[in-house]
Amino acid sequence: MDFNFTDEQTMLRDTVASYLSDNYDIDKRRAALGKEPGWRPDVWKAFAEELGILGAPFPEELGGLGGGAVENMIVMEEFGKALVVEPYLGTVVIGGGFLKHSGHARAEELIGQIIGGDAIFAFAWAEPQGRYNLADLKTTAAKQGEGFVLNGRKAVVIGAPYATHLIVTARTGGGQREHEGVSVFLVEKNAAGVTTQDYPTVDGFRASEVTFENVQLGADALIGPFDQAMPLIERVVDEAVVATCGEAVGVLRKLHEGTLEYARTRKQFGVPLSSFQVLQHRMVDMFINLEQSISMTYMATVKLGWDGERSKAAAAAKVQIGKACKFVGESAIQIHGGMGMTEEMAIGHYFKRASMIETAFGSTDHFLARYEFLSLGEAA
Repeated sequence: MDFNFTDEQTMLRDTVASYLSDNYDIDKRRAALGKEPGWRPDVWKAFAEELGILGAPFPEELGGLGGGAVENMIVMEEFGKALVVEPYLGTVVIGGGFLKHSGHARAEELIGQIIGGDAIFAFAWAEPQGRYNLADLKTTAAKQGEGFVLNGRKAVVIGAPYATHLIVTARTGGGQREHEGVSVFLVEKNAAGVTTQDYPTVDGFRASEVTFENVQLGADALIGPFDQAMPLIERVVDEAVVATCGEAVGVLRKLHEGTLEYARTRKQFGVPLSSFQVLQHRMVDMFINLEQSISMTYMATVKLGWDGERSKAAAAAKVQIGKACKFVGESAIQIHGGMGMTEEMAIGHYFKRASMIETAFGSTDHFLARYEFLSLGEAA
């Protein structure tokens, strides 16, 4: 199988890398995170207007670049290298994914707004009792006339503080954890009855606890099939998991490179740290984990188009990424010593992001159990 990138994909990578190198160093990032609104709208506009990358995975007839999962992976890897906090995952991968896969009536209009940098999406799926189970929902959407009334609470909604729209999963029938009876809704952030409690996360992102109290939704708020949305949700989440793996590869690259550079220049007992054999072995193990993560991410990206293999490949990649984030991140901090956790050193910021990625959409144990479940299902 050919894993080489096309000329267009290589150009996309080079364009994103060049822009971030000039405009997104660790000092500028730290300054942006330290004040409101906690991100850089001017950078987001540049992504849309100067680089055009917000259209990377969308078809040309919708104004996109005609790409797909590979383009998302390329962008996310470069974002991982620069620790970009702007909401590409929630808006382009997840929001755009729900719109283009569902055939929603407003898909063309809203995707156009995404590409233009005007619409920002956040995915409100997690609930306090859910433990990574996409179907474990207490949030409800009851039919009222032609529309719905939404009630419930969502936890740790990444990107919600600066979102214009929320993608919300809710129960419209069935029991609390049943796959049947789940629907997805498009909710405007400023709708009456939507309240948020905003806060920063440990890795510099912003999130919200979101409460819905008798939120009135029209019939056109429904995304995908009524009561039968779990296949759509699982498809988009698989795509988001693999895109997050792409980001993790960028983070892992910087953790490894930064540790190598530090070990070459930092001296202990009059000699560089890199001269100690035990640390050489540790850094080789870091490199092996990085290379395995790259391979698993590429495989999962390719298999996103294979319905029979998609979920299993995404779960397998996330297991590898989770293990690598833990090992590479902890090894980087150990070799740096206490300095690695200071705000002044970039390595600590990469470690924090790696730690958050480790549990994104589910822990390593969760995805290992999911992989086992999917494998047993195939065997049966």
